[in-house]
Amino acid sequence: MPITVGAMRETAKGERRVAVTPETARKLLARGIQVMVEHDAGREAGFTDDAYEAAGATLADAEAVAAGSDVLFCVQLPSATRLKPLRRGVAVVGQLRPHQSGATLEALAARGIHAFALESLPRTTRAQAMDVQSSQAAVAGYRAMLIAAESAPLFFPMLTTAAGTIRPARVLVIGAGVAGLQAIATARRLGAQVEGFDVRPETREQIESLGAKFLDLGVHASGSGGYARELSAEERAAQQAALGERLKVFDVVVTTAAVPGRRAPVIVTKAMLEGMKAGALIVDLAAESGGNCEATQPGQRVVAGGVTVLGPVDLAAGAPLHASEMFARNLLAFSELLIREDSLVLDGTDDLLAATWVNRVDERQPQLI
Repeated sequence: MPITVGAMRETAKGERRVAVTPETARKLLARGIQVMVEHDAGREAGFTDDAYEAAGATLADAEAVAAGSDVLFCVQLPSATRLKPLRRGVAVVGQLRPHQSGATLEALAARGIHAFALESLPRTTRAQAMDVQSSQAAVAGYRAMLIAAESAPLFFPMLTTAAGTIRPARVLVIGAGVAGLQAIATARRLGAQVEGFDVRPETREQIESLGAKFLDLGVHASGSGGYARELSAEERAAQQAALGERLKVFDVVVTTAAVPGRRAPVIVTKAMLEGMKAGALIVDLAAESGGNCEATQPGQRVVAGGVTVLGPVDLAAGAPLHASEMFARNLLAFSELLIREDSLVLDGTDDLLAATWVNRVDERQPQLI
């Protein structure tokens, strides 16, 4: 019998994305894979039930989708209640946040259900098409700068008016990963004067290629896998001293530094906030993992020493159509590893499957179901 891929409506607060789009449903069906989608699963993202039916997907209620799926695609891990109908041997694939969902993942393993957390993918060329972290970070970086432009008490571009010339806003983006680079590009399009900072010196070329200036604080900490290594106490002190002095000139600061599975590093301290100009704005993309700014409160607007600090959450969910399109394509690419012909392949010798398989059920490798 053909493998069935299912997708349910996301129920997490604020979540508007969907794990299967009509486009990816059509491509799965072309590979001989059946697709089941819960009624209204894509409505919040702009995908109608009619569009799924036109693509060839079967629409059903949540219980039927869970009970009939061999592979369940999701954006976030569904609740235990919604996962209850899953059969033994099924694979759940998505951004599962294993560091926060350990109890649920253990319960799934006890039931013989496999879980693959795509945020655990290594940053390799082979994994690029499946990299949900990168695709969703691009959305977050774009939206963070739009939030900054809307919330800042000044224009971003230089304007020449009858009332005089308005100087451009000075914007600093801390962290030059995917989110940071997208934030820099967006700020440049909005006309701001932009600088970017990262402890990885190799990011200088990427920052400058977007028309921004690289802020060099004299602290370099390249790590493995495309991430920065943790700073020593001396390096951190030197970075904070240099950064605190430079922050005084910026109108807007967007912070994007994150470490997968760990608390975000505190980069902007309360003492630094006191030295910033009145009316300055910080948008902290790392709010959900603790924040890069010491004053950040997830989902809240905080005013500290005349500086406004925003801690937006679920940024990618705020642009659900394009975010879903990219996320669903990531899952589609991953499915080529997991589904071969009419079988679910659980191959622990594959480096990408091994890295994302967060609740090993059966150590015999490879395994066909």
